[in-house]
Amino acid sequence: MEFDQEKLTAFKENHKTQFLASQFSDFETKHTEALEMAEGDESMRELAEEEAAALMEQMEGLYTEMDRILEASKEEEAKPYGVVLEVRAGAGGEEAALFAEELAQMYLRYAETKGWSNAVTSESRAGQGGYKEASFEILGADVYETLRYETGVHRVQRIPATEKSGRIHTSTASVAILPMRKKPSIEINQGDIDMEFSRSSGAGGQNVNKVETAVRLIHKPTGLSVRCSSARSQLKNREMAMSMLTAKLEMIHEEEEAKKHADTRSGQIGTGDRSEKIRTYNFPQNRITDHRIKESWHTIEQTLGGDITAIVDALHRAAEEKAESGE
Repeated sequence: MEFDQEKLTAFKENHKTQFLASQFSDFETKHTEALEMAEGDESMRELAEEEAAALMEQMEGLYTEMDRILEASKEEEAKPYGVVLEVRAGAGGEEAALFAEELAQMYLRYAETKGWSNAVTSESRAGQGGYKEASFEILGADVYETLRYETGVHRVQRIPATEKSGRIHTSTASVAILPMRKKPSIEINQGDIDMEFSRSSGAGGQNVNKVETAVRLIHKPTGLSVRCSSARSQLKNREMAMSMLTAKLEMIHEEEEAKKHADTRSGQIGTGDRSEKIRTYNFPQNRITDHRIKESWHTIEQTLGGDITAIVDALHRAAEEKAESGE
């Protein structure tokens, strides 16, 4: 059997396969010696050939195992280890900002029930309360797979507390679930990034007010920017901002790819586009409707309280059914 020398080099360099690679090298040396003995000593040929065959069998087993370990590592690196949750107020003024914060709290409460860690990375508050926009980091092995279908425009219909005539208002907020991976699927040229530093605002004591710990990154080719101010150190904020920027650029890339193959995608619930209206929360009727799967739930209070399990499960079932039917 011929062994791929590039792979053997990779096995030696990877800490997960280094020990097995050293065993492989030992067997390889002994295998060469056995073949030389078989050729040079007629009386030992049969025994040497048997030993060479046994060593080759062991080498093939080690090679297969190391290959499996590296492939599993690649899959693990490609798998998201968490997400950036972005919420942004849309149409509807003050009500939209309040709704954006309610959505953010809904996902954060759900994250707590799942045992996922979360942290605010940046937030911009509206004058009367709520979020103009906010970003959060949610970490957990299955976060992206669970929340991936939450990306899109969420609509709320209700009577605002400030509405004296009792008229129902319609407001919107957008949600984006951006996967964070150990090994990004795209390459970012560091020369394409501008970095700005500023003082963090909000709670945090003197350090926050006097030291420029907040970091803003601007991706020049796209004009995309992210800001992170939650950590006390500039380095940590820079790392988190880079993760956020990478996740955003990956999502843009994935959206573009999805549009190219829109007719051939199967198992996809909606377009996965942030501009797609996916769900309506109708307070007067205590009804939540997901427009992609045309299913409703009469559980607004519980859902906004963080219990979104029924909705998440329904979306995954629909995706699996669509994939199985090949639509």
